Amino acid sequence: MLTYSLDKNKGHLSKELYKALKKDIEEGNLKRGEKLPSKRAFARNCSVSTITVQNAYDQLVSEGYITAYEKKGYFVSDGVGKKRAAVSFVVKEEEEKAKMDLPDLSNNRVREDNFPFSIWSRLMRKTMAEKQKQLLSPMATEGVYELRKAISQHLSSFRGMAVSPSQVLVGAGTEYLYSLIIQLLGRDKTYAIEDPGYMKLERIYESNGVKSTRVQLDEKGLSLEMLENSGADIAHISPNHHYPTGITMPLDRRYEILSWAAGKEDRYILEDDYDSEFRVSRNPFPTLYTLDGSGSVIYMNTFSKSLASTVRISYMVLPFDLAERFKEKLSFYSSTVSSFEQYTLASFILDGYFEKHINRMRLFYIRQRKAILSLIYSSPMKDRCSVIENDSGLHFILRLHTTLSDEKVKEILKEEGIKISALSDFSHFSSISHDFIISYSNLDLEIFKKALSILSDNV
Repeated sequence: MLTYSLDKNKGHLSKELYKALKKDIEEGNLKRGEKLPSKRAFARNCSVSTITVQNAYDQLVSEGYITAYEKKGYFVSDGVGKKRAAVSFVVKEEEEKAKMDLPDLSNNRVREDNFPFSIWSRLMRKTMAEKQKQLLSPMATEGVYELRKAISQHLSSFRGMAVSPSQVLVGAGTEYLYSLIIQLLGRDKTYAIEDPGYMKLERIYESNGVKSTRVQLDEKGLSLEMLENSGADIAHISPNHHYPTGITMPLDRRYEILSWAAGKEDRYILEDDYDSEFRVSRNPFPTLYTLDGSGSVIYMNTFSKSLASTVRISYMVLPFDLAERFKEKLSFYSSTVSSFEQYTLASFILDGYFEKHINRMRLFYIRQRKAILSLIYSSPMKDRCSVIENDSGLHFILRLHTTLSDEKVKEILKEEGIKISALSDFSHFSSISHDFIISYSNLDLEIFKKALSILSDNV
C-alpha cells in the first residue's frame, strides 16, 4: 500500500504530499495508468486528513500528473511519460550545449568585443532614415546595387581585381552560393575538393545531388597530378590561405591550375579567398581571378571572418559569361539577404569604416599571434613541438613531437575541459598527423597556457 511519512512539524501537509507524489510520478516509481489509493485509505496510511489528500490530488490533477475518473478513482496520467521524455530531452540539450561551450583552441569565431557595434548601429539608424523607400522596394536577385558597387571597389583597392558590380552576387553565406553555382554549372559536373579540407563541402555537394572527389595536397597546395587524374570538372580550392594546413599556393602552381582549367571547355575553379584580409606580412599573392585569362575562375569571399560569423553575408564574382547565364537561368530567385543589412554594409564599406576595421583587426591579430607564440616558446613544450605557419590567416599548425595518436591527445585535453582539432580530422586519407590547429582570433591566452601545461605533463 502506498504511504509516505510526512513531517507534521513543517505544516502544509498537502504540499508535502503533493511533492512526494509528483517526484514518484516523474521518476517512474508510479507508472502511467497506475491507480492511486482512495482518499480515505490514503489518508489513513499517511496519518493525515482526507482534506489533505484531496488538496494534493487536486493540485496533481490541475498539472496533468493524474486524472480523476468518476466512480473509478485517481490514475497516473498517460501523458506523464511524454513530459518526462521532454525533460530528458532538455537535459540532453543542455549537455550538448555544455560540450559546445568548452574552450576550443581551434575555434575561429570572432571575439564579440572586436565587432564595431557603435559604428554599425549608427549606420543602421542612417539606413532607416535615408533609405525608407528603397527598404520597401523589390531588389535584384544579385543584391542591392550599392553593396555590389562597394564590394567591387573594395576588391579593386585591396586585391587589385577589376570587377563590375554586374558580376557580383550577394547571398546569405557561402553554402547558399554553392547551391547556386551547382545549378548554374549543372549537376553533371564532378567537384574536386582539397584533402585535408573543409569537411562540410563533401556533404553540401552530396546533398545537392552532385559528385565530389577528394584530391590530396602537396607542399604547394592542390596536387596538379592528382587533380588531372581525378576526372573533376570543377576545382574548389583556397589558394591564398588553405584551411586547415595554412598553405599558400605559389605562383607556379597557380598558373598550372589555371592551365588545367583552360585546357577543357566547361572547367572552372572556385576560388575561396575567405580570410585574405589578415595576412601578417608581405603583400598577398594575386588572386587566381586576377591571373585568369580564360574566364574560368569564380571568386568567393565572405564577411564572416572580417566582421563576425553571424553576419551571414557572402558574395561571389562571376566571369561575364556566367553572370549573363545566371541572369537568364536563375534571376527568378529572391535575394536571401535583407536590403536593410545590405544597405548598412554598403555604407560601412563606402564610408571607409571597413578598411579601418580591417587595419585595426590586423594589428590585434598580430599582437595576439605574438603573445601565443611567446607562450609556446617560453613553455616546457618549446622543444617538443614545432610551429608551422606562413604569416597569413587566423590560425597556425602546432606539430607535436609525440608517439601518441591524435585522438589520444584530444582526449587528454578534453578530460581537462579543452577542445582542439587535428589536421587528421579534416582528411579521409590520414588518421594521424600530430598536427593540431591553433586559431588565435578568439583564443583566451590563459586557456592556451593551461593547455600547454597539460600537454607538457602528458604528451
